[in-house]
Order: sequence, then C-alpha cells, then structure tokens
Amino acid sequence: MSRIEALQELLKKDPSDALLHYMLANEYFNAGQYVECIAAMEKYLSLAEDEGAAYRTLAQALVNVGRVPEARQAYEAGSRAAVKFGHPGMAEEYQEILKDLG
Repeated sequence: MSRIEALQELLKKDPSDALLHYMLANEYFNAGQYVECIAAMEKYLSLAEDEGAAYRTLAQALVNVGRVPEARQAYEAGSRAAVKFGHPGMAEEYQEILKDLG
C-alpha cells in the first residue's frame, strides 16, 4: 500500500483529522498530483489554522496547474498567516514570489 493509499484509508476513519489532510496534500504534491494536492490542502486549511507553510504548497500546486490568480491569493493568505504567527522571513519570501508572479 502506498503512503497516499494509507492516508486515504486513515481519512476514511477520521475525515476531520486536519493533519492527515495536510500529510496527504504533501504526498500528492510530491507525486505530481497537483489537482488532488489542491483539494487536500484546501480541506486541511478549512479544518486548521496554518502558520503559513501550507500556503506555499497550495500556491505551488496552483501554479503547476495554471491557476496563477488563485496561487497569488494563496501566497497572500500565507503571508498574512506568517505575519500573524511571527514568521516574518516566510512572509517576506511570499511577497517576493508575488512580485515574480506579476
């Protein structure tokens, strides 16, 4: 059984487990399954307050499927979360990426 399949099975038992959705999103991203990554990361973000890192993965997946306006929104939300949780370096990184996205 793959890691993706194992996480999917665990989520069947506890679909409200935010960490499992986060882990699944990262596995999808690493496998190049960006559409699935987006759905899993959006589910995670609907269940948990993230400090900023999840937004990077979400934004990168969105860019990879050509959804740049939504990627911009994800980086902006990630920047706000990073500031809120005291991660100014991450917020600055996201602002630089936003400049490059045009």
